[in-house]
Amino acid sequence: METLALLGNGLTIALQPTNLIFALIGVTLGTAVGVLPGIGPAMTVALLLPVTFKMDPAGSLIMFAGIYYGGMYGGSTTSILLNTPGESASIITAMEGNKMARKGRAGPALATAAIGSFVAGTIATALLTLFAPWLAEMAIAFGPEDYFALMVVAFITVSATFGSSRLRGLTSLAIGLTLGLVGIDKLTGQARLAFGVPDLLDGLEVTTVAVAMFAVGEAMAVASQRSSLGEGQVQQIRGSLWMTREDWKRSWAPWLRGTAFGFPIGALPAGGAEVPTFLSYSAEKRLTKHPEEFGHGAIEGVAGPEAANNASAAGTLVPLLTLGIPTSATAAIMLAGFQQYNLQPGPLLFVTSADIVWGLIASLFIANAMLIVLNLPMIGLWVKLLSIPRPWLYGGILMFATVGVLAAKGSLVELSLVLVLGLLAFAMRRFDYPVAPVVVGMILGPMAETQLRRALQINNGDPMVLLHSPISATLLVIAVLALFGPMLWSRLGWTMKSDED
Repeated sequence: METLALLGNGLTIALQPTNLIFALIGVTLGTAVGVLPGIGPAMTVALLLPVTFKMDPAGSLIMFAGIYYGGMYGGSTTSILLNTPGESASIITAMEGNKMARKGRAGPALATAAIGSFVAGTIATALLTLFAPWLAEMAIAFGPEDYFALMVVAFITVSATFGSSRLRGLTSLAIGLTLGLVGIDKLTGQARLAFGVPDLLDGLEVTTVAVAMFAVGEAMAVASQRSSLGEGQVQQIRGSLWMTREDWKRSWAPWLRGTAFGFPIGALPAGGAEVPTFLSYSAEKRLTKHPEEFGHGAIEGVAGPEAANNASAAGTLVPLLTLGIPTSATAAIMLAGFQQYNLQPGPLLFVTSADIVWGLIASLFIANAMLIVLNLPMIGLWVKLLSIPRPWLYGGILMFATVGVLAAKGSLVELSLVLVLGLLAFAMRRFDYPVAPVVVGMILGPMAETQLRRALQINNGDPMVLLHSPISATLLVIAVLALFGPMLWSRLGWTMKSDED
């Protein structure tokens, strides 16, 4: 009952006219950037961080969440009509959805994706409402050593989740941890990595790093490829947009199963949206009564993965809000959004900023309703976005990024940092190093350092305190297994195979 009362209070905040406008702007922008290949919600939120620096925290965070949800919706449109996934989680949707579009069934494919996203998003947000406070209450019992161990788990899982290899992920994380050291050490008062530049004594701005790594680096990477946006052929929407009775009959169960895959896996520290979409597709392929259609445009292959994709989006907010751990690139940028308003996601967020966090959760229900209204009638408008020339698009992004950073902190040093870090992000993309761990390392690194120092000070400098706490010891064991377990498992499998040969 207490949760329902808090949610009701959050609804009164989310239904305020200004917050409704923020939610509408967010879902519209999110859908638009989801449709455009190569421009994801992470880049969009990063671009808006400097612009929203002095705005109301509740409205800005509601807009960011709307962009996140809208990006999940919009990714299905380009996957189905252009066979070009806007993000990795939409790859499965492209496999079956584009086949349906080529057979003249783009309308039902887009409809089942939109309705499935609405169903999954609503159910997953309700589960977020139920489980987030419970997990936050558990986390309140954490001591400084437990928080440090939890952040070590976050570092390992983020490094493993992003990128093509663990080594690349850890390298990117190391870069982020180094950036987090810049500035004055709060304990000793010594300047670290400032190189005599007064502007660096306060540390690097999270918004500057986020804009440089995601927006500027991505724009440079796209410019270097010399490719145009409209490489594929957009499938025309022929026939009825709506689903037949048979389509509804074949879609409702995959929507529910996709939600069951997406939310719990998205809520895991190493979750993400890719795994549940693949699992959902595999399950639908095994359970379908029409196996001959898979690979040729099966509606279940669109309904299930799209539901899993959107349910995982709500799932990623569970560790973000309750533990302060981002499990996706967009969640990492949203963490930066919280911090620019001096809000620290974690168990105390539900106590110190209850109005903001419950207003944010309540706004997700409203955003889902807005998205279903926007996506079905306005599909033709989203398709027209695909005709924007890529040079214009990314040129505008670079200009917006520059103006935004200057508006937030008008400094030549800040602008130079955007250029330097943008070049670093471009080089990382060219050599297949993930960018998200850099932002995660920069944000969580100083927090992990503070918690470790606090734990050592309380226990007279004894490092064994990390093993004395059952929670800390368990989390550190999980981190070690997450880091070395896959390597040992693969080596064991190779050894067993050699013995059999």
